[in-house]
Amino acid sequence: MNDVQNKMFLEIRDKELFNQSQKYVLEYLENIFDRNVYPTEKAIENLSIFDEELPTSSTSAKNVIEQLNTYGNPATTATLGGRYFGFVCGSAVPVGLAAKSLGTYWDQAPAMNILSPIGSKLESVVEKWLIDLFNLPKHTSAGFVSGTSTANLCGLAAARYRILQRNNWNINEKGLRNSPKIRIVTSKQAHSTVLKAIGILGLGTENIEWIDVDNQGRIIPELIPELDENTILILQAGNVNSGAFDDFESICEKAKKNNTWIHIDGAFGLWAEAVDKLNYLTKGIENATSWAVDGHKTLNTPYDCGIVLCADQEAMTSALHMSGSYIIESTKRDGMFYTPEMSRRARIIELWSIMKYLGKSGIDEMILTMHQRAKQFAEEIEKIKGFYVENNIVFNQVIVRCDSDKITEQVLSNIQMLRECWLGGSVWFGKKVMRVSICSWATTKNDITKSVKSFEKALKMEITNANTVYKQ
Repeated sequence: MNDVQNKMFLEIRDKELFNQSQKYVLEYLENIFDRNVYPTEKAIENLSIFDEELPTSSTSAKNVIEQLNTYGNPATTATLGGRYFGFVCGSAVPVGLAAKSLGTYWDQAPAMNILSPIGSKLESVVEKWLIDLFNLPKHTSAGFVSGTSTANLCGLAAARYRILQRNNWNINEKGLRNSPKIRIVTSKQAHSTVLKAIGILGLGTENIEWIDVDNQGRIIPELIPELDENTILILQAGNVNSGAFDDFESICEKAKKNNTWIHIDGAFGLWAEAVDKLNYLTKGIENATSWAVDGHKTLNTPYDCGIVLCADQEAMTSALHMSGSYIIESTKRDGMFYTPEMSRRARIIELWSIMKYLGKSGIDEMILTMHQRAKQFAEEIEKIKGFYVENNIVFNQVIVRCDSDKITEQVLSNIQMLRECWLGGSVWFGKKVMRVSICSWATTKNDITKSVKSFEKALKMEITNANTVYKQ
């Protein structure tokens, strides 16, 4: 046994390293809900301590963990808390964090059943749960990937395979050169990850047939052209700015008659189907062919947790298939056939844990509460002169602007500087806006009121500054 090997055996057996790490973790969780939402300038400056050459020899494990905690901890963004509205980044349900910690030590890779029987079993169970929760066709298959970016890629890869196969073209053998044309129809507000997937798959964004949207960002059904079996129609459950949902019921019914492949990008919005008071938004999604959704957004699983669902299992596994003489296939689930990766962590552990913990009623209540907090935010911010809500609050998104683009941008900068809450900006029909994404289980009524007061303070700062400049 060499020196480094001996050192690591000692560390794993005496538990001190793991006790130290656990102590830091618990301290972090105790303070995360009360600290600044964004790290201070000093904390960010202190990250320079990590700028060093790779050490020549092995160092102390205790010192490594201590350095991470001392300088890394203060430079984290409090996405776990209740006042981070910057991107659609969910918090993490406590049982999910605990399960992820357990899964980290297990270090499973559920590519094959023989690699991880527990990973394979949980993937099979959760697949059934998701089909039931989203009311999808019973023959739907699920792949557990890093996020909706990859899930969209997988769904569209399956669509590409099936459409070309209908035209007697095997994409896996012949590639794309001289292949039959695939039509792509989607809205002018399709998410950038959809466009990325189209580019990666070689389908070309220049080939997209763009469809106009209404004032909420929903694709206009009447403008969708005649569809056919060589078309991929991409719809959206939850506009990234407004949270609006396309009219799945009427659109999917028409498209399905033409044997069109329908893919729904539902990164955060597909979860509306699980809420009794909100599932009118997702009516008709069962008529699509593939769906992409995140766990780490609305369901509040820890990062990273994406899901691709596909009603055409053959197309999915054929598009993502891998083989090798060393592969040991099982009569049970082998996860590698439903994802691009073979080596991937068992993110299913925390996904199963949270769904088991919450149950249907808990999922319903948690997501509905996010919607209620979004409505509360819109109601409170509109009472303050100088702020305007630009969208109908149908789910968890609120779009806010001020009297001009310049004021909106400066107020946003002031809010970020105050660090009471954190959010980002966007552009909505040519106007600069602030985008408020409420997707944390931890967001309380008080968090909303406190955040709205930060908006008000930020606007007063801008007015004071503008008056000072004017007098000068």
